[in-house]
Amino acid sequence: MENGLSSTGDVQLDNAVNQWLRFDKNLLTAELVRSLVTEGAVEELRKCFGSRMEFGTAGLRAAMGPGTACMNDLTIIQTTQGLCSYLEQCFGDALKARGVVVGYDARSHPPSGGGSKRFAQLAAAVLTSRGVPVHLFSDITPTPFVPFTVSHLGLCAGVMVTASHNPKQDNGYKVYWENGAQIVPPHDQGISAAIQTNLEPWPDSWNTDCLTHCPLLKDPYLDTNTHYYRTIQQHCHYRDINKKSEVKIVHTSVHGVGHRFVQSAFEAFDLRPPYAVEEQKDPDPEFPTVKYPNPEEGKGVLTLSFALAEREGASIVLANDPDADRLAIAEKPSGDQWRVFSGNELGALLGWWVFRCWKLTNAEPSAVKSVYMLASTVSSKILRAIALKEGFHFEETLTGFKWMGNRARELLDQNKTVLFAFEEAIGYMCSSAVLDKDGVSAAAIAGEMTSYLATKNTTLSQQLSAVYEEYGYHISKNSYFICHDQEVIRSLFQRLRHYGNEDNDQDAVSYPSECGGFAITAVRDLTTGYDSTQRDQKAVLPTSTSSQMITFTFSNGGVATMRTSGTEPKIKYYTELCAAPGNSDVGVLQKELDDLVSAIVENFFQPIKNNLLPKPE
Repeated sequence: MENGLSSTGDVQLDNAVNQWLRFDKNLLTAELVRSLVTEGAVEELRKCFGSRMEFGTAGLRAAMGPGTACMNDLTIIQTTQGLCSYLEQCFGDALKARGVVVGYDARSHPPSGGGSKRFAQLAAAVLTSRGVPVHLFSDITPTPFVPFTVSHLGLCAGVMVTASHNPKQDNGYKVYWENGAQIVPPHDQGISAAIQTNLEPWPDSWNTDCLTHCPLLKDPYLDTNTHYYRTIQQHCHYRDINKKSEVKIVHTSVHGVGHRFVQSAFEAFDLRPPYAVEEQKDPDPEFPTVKYPNPEEGKGVLTLSFALAEREGASIVLANDPDADRLAIAEKPSGDQWRVFSGNELGALLGWWVFRCWKLTNAEPSAVKSVYMLASTVSSKILRAIALKEGFHFEETLTGFKWMGNRARELLDQNKTVLFAFEEAIGYMCSSAVLDKDGVSAAAIAGEMTSYLATKNTTLSQQLSAVYEEYGYHISKNSYFICHDQEVIRSLFQRLRHYGNEDNDQDAVSYPSECGGFAITAVRDLTTGYDSTQRDQKAVLPTSTSSQMITFTFSNGGVATMRTSGTEPKIKYYTELCAAPGNSDVGVLQKELDDLVSAIVENFFQPIKNNLLPKPE
């Protein structure tokens, strides 16, 4: 260290560190970096500065801390400067007329002075410094309220500062476009390029003090809350039943933002308030009662909810993730064990319910021809089966609600009705007023569905079976392997593209025709753009060479997708057996799916040969 500057001998690293020390006005992160420089902690410096967070369609997500690889004051400023510059290119003077909304969850990181509220204020300071009106929420808010506000107020964009259900040290920066949906290409590349050309903080980017008297700053909190709950009431169809319902429901927000908003949603539907898990109802960035703040993990996250339900005699548990865009549901019928429904099972139940309610108010037979439901390609095909029988349209999209939200917007602009969309990762869009997953409205709609079924002495489990009996059983099994070696991952997928060709000849594409005795009838590879079911063998869905994703369809009605995760060192698999209506021997179907999964693991993943770690139990 010379003159307070980094001199590790790695020129690129030294330049990154020294530029950081020039730009960073956060005393905590600047001091953390200086300490690392003084100590000569080269490896730690490389972790912080060896790369820059990559801005993609999901925005940013990383640990909070110092350096270009982390979420902190400076990287938030740089990111927002890039976003602002790109918005200026796209919208011109309209940006200063329409503005941007900024929301945030309750995450914080005292060691670096970072946190969601702080990051949101810095984003607002950057935008207002360029004359852009900013609708900055004055308090924590669920993620779905940001896209709702974009659409409701006709804004150019929205920013939500959240890491959703990630570990406590993480944070994120999520961007919505003027259509109310998450950004898709080419906007991610445009913003990313603009960030690189706007790394030096603008003169007023650090000045959050000006926000207290800035005429460009507005608080949308009350207006958004009022209009959101008024809007979702359109999906309340059994108010009289709700008022009289004796169903007892427990709700947990898992130390996130959801408590007050779900309580308000139940009130909007005239449902009795759900019992709140006291230890988890208030926001706490430490998430002290759970290992992972992700209700998708199932019973481990719901232990306190089950205990409260037992004390109160409640049979239903609802759980939101910390930013309240996802919803998990568990049920304990009288005398039985708790059952945590999978995302696919809830997609079946909510899809059935939403369509049933739509039919109540749409008696004209031809109206169904304009109705659409959507699901991601790795989610259950149950909506396809319902659509085939009921006459509405079903479409698949790529994985992620950004694709479903944007497709929904296109359909709405064509005067179509988009009733429902879901993904297997417990994400549901039950109202087209929010073109993203929304765990708040889904909670209220699930509450009403439960109350209605109770009047028929029917449990959620029984109704799910009825749906499968009518439309065909759809049994799924999803999991993943952990792999930190990118070359192993690449080799694994390349082997599937050159099956039986040990030399992996790049010109000899040959996908497997069977797996452990299960015949394969179709292959779709969204990495290369191949689809054996298309006349020209070109995939209809968008392709991406930056990630791996292959789907196999089997002659027995099975479908299996193998894909890499964009944010974690995982190779995921999603499998489902789709049976025809009338084939209701669940035990036989489950064994057939288990056998198929075992064959895929043994023949396609080869976990021992590839040193893959199974999902932790």
